[in-house]
Order: sequence, then structure tokens, then C-alpha cells
Amino acid sequence: MTTYDVLIIGSGIAALQLAVQLNMDLNVRILTKKKVRTANSYLAQGGIAAAVGADDHPAKHIADTLDAGRFHNNQDTVQQVINAAPALIRDMSRQGDFFDKNPNGELLLGMEGAHSEHRIVHGGGDATGKNVMEFLINCLKEKTFVEENVYAYELLLNSEKNRCIGVKAKAVDGTIQRFYARHVIIATGGCGQMFSFTSNAKTVSGEGIAMAYLAGAEIVDMEFVQFHPTLLYINGETKGLISEAVRGEGAILVTDDGTPIMEGVHPLKDLGPRHVVSQRIYEYLRNGQNIFLDIRKIPDFNKRFPSITAICEANGIRLLDGRIPVAPGSHFLMGGIKTDLIGRTTIDGLYAIGEASCTGLHGANRLASNSLLEGLYQGKQLAEWLNEARKEAPALEPIHLYHSGKQEKVILPEMHQIKSSMMERVGIVRNEMNLKRQKAWLDQFKSAEINLDAYSAKDMSKIFMLIIANLITDSALKRTESRGGHFRSDYPFEDDHNWLGKSIIHKYDQGMEKNHECIETTLAT
Repeated sequence: MTTYDVLIIGSGIAALQLAVQLNMDLNVRILTKKKVRTANSYLAQGGIAAAVGADDHPAKHIADTLDAGRFHNNQDTVQQVINAAPALIRDMSRQGDFFDKNPNGELLLGMEGAHSEHRIVHGGGDATGKNVMEFLINCLKEKTFVEENVYAYELLLNSEKNRCIGVKAKAVDGTIQRFYARHVIIATGGCGQMFSFTSNAKTVSGEGIAMAYLAGAEIVDMEFVQFHPTLLYINGETKGLISEAVRGEGAILVTDDGTPIMEGVHPLKDLGPRHVVSQRIYEYLRNGQNIFLDIRKIPDFNKRFPSITAICEANGIRLLDGRIPVAPGSHFLMGGIKTDLIGRTTIDGLYAIGEASCTGLHGANRLASNSLLEGLYQGKQLAEWLNEARKEAPALEPIHLYHSGKQEKVILPEMHQIKSSMMERVGIVRNEMNLKRQKAWLDQFKSAEINLDAYSAKDMSKIFMLIIANLITDSALKRTESRGGHFRSDYPFEDDHNWLGKSIIHKYDQGMEKNHECIETTLAT
């Protein structure tokens, strides 16, 4: 029986940064459900936010992060991550030539929504994620083995159920495998595929968060889902992300007749916080009006945004016309597995980093380009901690399989039913009636009680999506206010008196769901 020092589930930027930063003497294995280059991080267009400009300062970046997060952020976390960002970027820039620079060798800095300064470091124009991912892939050490097309689905706990010691997974042929490790890290990303309109890769379905929930880890802030304002929208379908950097370079949102839609809505107009812009576009679409990005003011659009140009051309959009049809779609989950800044969860031996985790950095709404920053920071921090951790082998027997499952087989809904119902009832605009309808529909499947061993990877994805859908819906129903990415039409305003500083935490224990509101004393004030 092989026991790894570090077992990483997922292969995005946070996972690879962790693997690269770990000491050579550690035995590391990465499991990913598809291919490394299909990770969500690989699609990231915008860039990485850091206060490296001559007129910028981390204090400004901190203020923007707190404002975008509607002061639901953990202030200590925000200060530590944002203050570390400039050094992190400069160190990476010295290691490889993957960021865009001017002829003098200085980093080119873009502007994105809700930022007060140009501070978005980017690579390949709009291919930042790809550039950084390729750099990290090339830096992986010999002792880091990447196993692709392996579907992890159940965490293994020790007999006392107080430590994670591994994971169960299925190979392509359906064979069940067990992987044991001293330290198990979930880096599986968010859950964008919960909704019919999304910018996320097809692999991002929330499995890691669902696994942690079933193992008894605390899950927090699941009502806060960010909808990116601008996805390419053709014939009722979204076809890919149109980065916020396009608006940062001067594009504006307009109706069919060219009327700007963000005038008088927010002081930053088209570069307002994402939840504000998304809700505005949604209003127009709901009333049968089309919305476009007017890109005519951007010189050499195809050179500045080659990836977006390729997406548009592949879908028959004539960029010479100067307009791109757009609609909002699910983009980022601010909530997730509750962790500290190192990545430690409420279960010993289990860690979470990247979008799967919730450190409090993003609050109720993520500031643009803070996500890759968080992943790089967390990967580095956890690696430093693991490099110093004692190499004590956990007791592997007897194993407590925490989730034996009461239901052997149930009839599952189709994937499109889950996505469309979540988009319609738990999407950009929510209300009590729709949330209760969705909760009743989800509860009939009793997804947390299903025996996973009996299902294919495809059907297990549905089960995990049902679990995540329930967590999002329940949290959205309980939070009777609007804040950041959570908008209730029946409670359309922020309610600081009753809700500022409160997070909804879900915990699954011995087959029972327990949830409560928790006051976080370090929230921004």
C-alpha cells in the first residue's frame, strides 16, 4: 500500500503552484478528472491583480477588494493576500517571461471593473491563465506524478473520523481505487456548471466541495455566486467569456439602438462591480432587449485580445461591425470549504485551496483578477507549511468509510434540468417563492444519502451537483437581504443590522445536515 506525502485533487493554478513549491523530498501525486490543460485556470483571460504601478498602493487594492465584497470579507485575510501580491508577481516575473511588458521591460497593467487603478498583470494579451499554467506545468518536479482521467469521489477518514487519510476514485474503466496520503488537498475549483449560462470549463461541477461536505467539513457562504456580466451570447446560448479587460480598454454596454445602459447606474459605469453590471444586463434581457459590447473605441482589438477574437470568429461574429452580443453567466463561487489562509479545513489532514476554498478574501463578490492571485498565494503558503510539517504516517486501519449510503439507486434528473432550474430559480435574481420551489425539487432526491459506489462518474457528477445546488439554494433562502453576488428581489437592499458579519455555515454530521449562522469577528468594518 503506497502512502503519499501529499495528494492533490485538482490541477488548476492553485494545485500546480502548490506542487511546484513543495520540497523535492516529498512524494506528491496529483489526481485530475480530465486533462491538466482542461482546468478552469487555463481559460482565465483577464490577469492577476497586484498594486505594482507607480501610482498604486496595496491600501488602494485592499479598499477596492472590500468595497467589491460589500464588506463581508475577512479583513485580516484581505490585508495579508493583497499586501503580498506585489512581491509575488515580481518574483514570478523574474522566474519566467510570461507576463506582457512594454519596450522598457516594465509590466503592462490593465484596468478592470471596480478597480481604482490600472493593476491587472496579464500575459499573451488575454491568455494569462494559459501562460501561467504552462509555466507551472514545465516546473513540475520528477517526484510529482500527475494522473489524468481519474474521478475522485469519496474522502477516506480514520476510524475516529477526525482525520482525512485519502480518497476513493474511479478510473475510466470503472475500477475503484484508493489513494492514501498524509495530507489531502482539494483544489477542484468552484461549481460554475451548476447553471445553464457559465464561463467555466465543463469539468467545474463542485465535486471537491461536495466531497468535503459529506466528510463533515464546514461549508460556508454558498449563496454568494458571481455572475460575470459578459459572456458571448448567440441564439440563447453562451459561448465563452468576454473578459472584463475589454471594458477596461474602453468598450461600453449598449442596446440594439446604441443606447449606453450603465449611465447613472454606478459611478464607475461599465466598470462597476460585477453583480451591479450583471443585474443591469439581466433586466434588459428579461424585457426582450439584446445587449452588446461596443468595441469600436479599442484600437487593434485582435492584437490586444487574440483569444476573444478567436472565440468570436469561431462563432460567426464579425468584429469589424464593432459589437459583441453578451449575457451574464455563472463565473465564480465566493463560498466553499471553510479554511484558514494556510488552507486547513475543519478536518485534520484535509486542506482546500483555490476556488474550492473560502478564506474570506472575496467577501460577497470577488474583485476582478483576485482569483488567480488567491490561488498562487494559497499554493505557496500551503507548500511552505507542508515543507515544515512532520512526516508522521497516519494510521490507515481501520478505515471509516464515512458515507456508506442508504440509497442504492435513485432516478436522477438530467444534467440540463439541474442547470436550467438553478439558472431560473437561483440565478442572478432570486426570491422566496422560486427558492422554495427549487428546494422542494432538490429535496426529493436525497442526494446526500446515495451510495456513490454504484454510479458511473457521469452520474456521480449529477449527484454532487444536486448536493451543491441544495447548499446554494438553502443559503440563498436563509439570507434575507441582498449583498454582492446574492440578490433577492423580495429583499433588495443590504441589511447591515441583521446580516453584516454573519455567514451561513453548513455541516453534515452522521447523516444529518446541521447549519447555523456564525458571526465572524474579523469581517471588514
